[in-house]
Amino acid sequence: MSVSAEMPRYRSHKVVNALKIEKIELKDTGWGTVYPTQNKHYAPFDVPPQIAEVAKNHPGGYVVVYEDGYTSFSPAKAFEEGYVQISG
Repeated sequence: MSVSAEMPRYRSHKVVNALKIEKIELKDTGWGTVYPTQNKHYAPFDVPPQIAEVAKNHPGGYVVVYEDGYTSFSPAKAFEEGYVQISG
């Protein structure tokens, strides 16, 4: 990405729910089944194609759910540098 000036910088202060992905199995429909690393406490769950497609190329990343319900994927390094666990 090329811009003529440095873009503004931001610091996150959001509280999110997230689970680290141990593995993801892709389905024929494009959806994926996520197996969390915390599998003793959380059952596998399905994620939509746009998350499954990105997550399959970034092992160990996180499924992130924001307070408004928006769900996304974050690579492990970016997530772990930006968030500190506060519960669970």
